[in-house]
Amino acid sequence: MDKTKIIESLSPNEKKILPYLGEKISEICKKSNLDKTSVIRSLEYLQNKEIVKINYIKNKIIELDVNGALYLKKGLPERRLLNLLDEKHIVSLQDAQKEGNLSEEEFKASIGALKKKALIDLKNGKIILNASKSEISKKTLEEQFLENLPTDYETLKPEYLLALKNLQNRKQIIGIKEDKKINIEITPLGKEILKSKISTQELIEQITPEILKKESNWKGKRFRRYDVTSPVPEINGGKRHFVNQSIDYARKIWTEMGFQEMKGDIIQSSFWTFDALFTAQDHPVREMHDTFFINKKVELEDRKIVSKVKETHEKGISGSKGWQYSWDEEEAKKLVLRTHTTCLSSRTLANLKKEELPAKFFAIGKCFRNETVDWAHGFEFYQTEGIVIDKDANFRHLLGYLKQFYKKMGFENVRFRPGYFPYTEPSVEVEVFHPEKKKWIELGGAGMFRPEITVPLLGEHVPVLAWGQGFDRIIMDYYNIKDLRELYKNNLTQLRKMKFWMKQ
Repeated sequence: MDKTKIIESLSPNEKKILPYLGEKISEICKKSNLDKTSVIRSLEYLQNKEIVKINYIKNKIIELDVNGALYLKKGLPERRLLNLLDEKHIVSLQDAQKEGNLSEEEFKASIGALKKKALIDLKNGKIILNASKSEISKKTLEEQFLENLPTDYETLKPEYLLALKNLQNRKQIIGIKEDKKINIEITPLGKEILKSKISTQELIEQITPEILKKESNWKGKRFRRYDVTSPVPEINGGKRHFVNQSIDYARKIWTEMGFQEMKGDIIQSSFWTFDALFTAQDHPVREMHDTFFINKKVELEDRKIVSKVKETHEKGISGSKGWQYSWDEEEAKKLVLRTHTTCLSSRTLANLKKEELPAKFFAIGKCFRNETVDWAHGFEFYQTEGIVIDKDANFRHLLGYLKQFYKKMGFENVRFRPGYFPYTEPSVEVEVFHPEKKKWIELGGAGMFRPEITVPLLGEHVPVLAWGQGFDRIIMDYYNIKDLRELYKNNLTQLRKMKFWMKQ
């Protein structure tokens, strides 16, 4: 594009900033009377027209955090403790924290900082001052450092690097943010254009219905030239989160296979989560390190089922010996965040009428376990659950349902290995073959409910096929996600690039 055409393509905002291109962004904003966003956008348009080159220079800015701003006014915890010792010289540990008005964390930090500088000694539960008057009055490097914030990381003096390291180990005193400086370089073409006479005549920016109504609105007037080859912002249409897409797809599969959906609250009683599923009350899975307990209890209403579950745990049923202990109803009343969706299966069985048989149910929902969060574990996860209640159902039917589900989810090769689960017998672990990784991946467990579950809930032993599969692993595999935490991050750039789940 030649110089004349470029000049004719300049927008009003581009013309406004042209005379000030040699100045800083703040000055351009001030002199052109435009906000920073408008100025930067106009600069990018000028760069597309090869009038300027923009270089973004990243640098780190060190600034005060919440506690840092407070300590700048009140003094660092070690300074307050030092001032207290300057008055008394010897103070007990207990009195020092109280009189210095320090939290436990601040007190520990101040003791460590003063000990490191050899300004105090600790003997017989007392703090003894070792510093002279000049040492007490002299500001520490950390104090000097805080007074000079904010500052550029690159300009730090060597001695302040140590102060920075010491303060970074402490909670919310300083923060480091990335800042971008914009360097504007005027190109040879840009210099030519700046020397040129640019018309101040207003050009028609866009064709509107109002302009077209009267010929006089546009005839004889000049239109601004547009470069239709210039890059434009990418437009992203709205779509559901890929996790929700996956759940919708799995729900579609189960309903197409004739299953009804089970739904329920994420807060359930221990009775339906554990006891009705023949999980002993002293089983490790019920302990605090695995389960999130709610500080509340709920009354158990169906006394007939409660009585039968109690009998099953204490004495056994249908040839079983039970757990041979005294079952505690108060333990069963405790509320928990459900650790699996199988609690929905137990409640569904309890409410099922004989005339409704045979029946098939599924659930997809969030479960919660007290896990340490890392790339492979989270304290919340999705599980897909299913049960088939049919007097003619058998183990081969179970394997058939699972094979069909995983085939529809995109896994052609499915295999089963013998497994053990507290409330199913026989039991299997389900694995699918990953064609790219060239290995088998375990996705969940399945089996047939034991009589200790079916008899109390259904009134008789009816074959119940049951499975519970970790759904997050299926999603991670499909989207090639390596870190479980990526499933729940709200990274818009990543979410926009995510492919749609199969054929919705």
